[in-house]
Amino acid sequence: MNEKPIVGITMGDPAGNGPEITVKALAHEDLYDRCRPIVVGDAKMLEQAARFVGRPDIRIHRCEAVSDALFTPGTIDVLHLELISDVNAFEIGKVSIEGGNAAFQCVRKVIKLAMEGQVDATCTNALNKEAMNKALEFYHGERSDGHTHFDGHTEIYAAYTDTKKYTMMLAHHDLRVVHVSTHVSLREACERVKKARVLEVIEIAHQACRDMGIGDPKVAVAGLNPHCGENGLFGTEEIQEIRPAVEAAQAEGIHAIGPIPPDSVFSEALGGWYDIVVCMYHDQGHIPLKTVGFVYDRDKQAWKAVEGVNVTLGLPIIRTSVDHGTGFALAGKGTSNELSLVNAIDYAVRMTKGRSGNAGR
Repeated sequence: MNEKPIVGITMGDPAGNGPEITVKALAHEDLYDRCRPIVVGDAKMLEQAARFVGRPDIRIHRCEAVSDALFTPGTIDVLHLELISDVNAFEIGKVSIEGGNAAFQCVRKVIKLAMEGQVDATCTNALNKEAMNKALEFYHGERSDGHTHFDGHTEIYAAYTDTKKYTMMLAHHDLRVVHVSTHVSLREACERVKKARVLEVIEIAHQACRDMGIGDPKVAVAGLNPHCGENGLFGTEEIQEIRPAVEAAQAEGIHAIGPIPPDSVFSEALGGWYDIVVCMYHDQGHIPLKTVGFVYDRDKQAWKAVEGVNVTLGLPIIRTSVDHGTGFALAGKGTSNELSLVNAIDYAVRMTKGRSGNAGR
């Protein structure tokens, strides 16, 4: 890829801090040295956000099409969608049908742009699942192609790209984790640890690393039970499901290692032993990532860093995202940290380059 990739960025739920961190992230002029960003959302909310963060000098450039974008530092290109009827009357920091619909429409639009090849990658700000699903139900699926419920971004992307096999990856610099299951109960998560699914996630993790330019990725596979079950003493999932999946992956030529005790695999990964860790359930992967990525300053009583990237793997298009919520409590204050969004944009750029490189092999 000779030209800098075009990255479509959703504004997120307008009642949250998405518009503000978008303005702050795109105020980093060096970002334009790496990509061509365009925001998908309501330009009025970005104009308001620029005032909230004390950057009224930044120009919000309304675009009717991606081809209208200027991609110039100091100017934020917004593919304008008329979503919020009255910005002054719209309540920030609160769940609303209007906000939920706005967030969903931005996601639907950016997926369409990527599927049509108008953008090279997509990057999403947070949406509020309650607000979005209230909107989907309120409009009886009329504004969502018949859909009346989604668990979150991942499921929206899967539906609109017709993807059956996918998973979530979280990343903080070179620490990366993927999940066998995510938004299900812990009881159900244990039941979903089956050879076929574990192998599928190992394969997706391997390809994701290759898409990031890692030639022969080392894929660590965490166990489910304490001490990986101690040869069946504390559970048999490692023996019956996880190890057979690892062996099957190895037979495919994948550098898979495991099962590895969950209480040590992340320290080893931080030390550079592995390129990615396959986790058996949501919190097994989220806790270590957010422990290193979310840093709270005790003395200042404020978040020093909120870093981390969420990536949906297995899609025909690239999707990265911030690794935090909508920040309703921070909305309108102009103090939200934009690092997670900057990291997510950079990951999207890295993946476009990796995919482009692999396509030529």
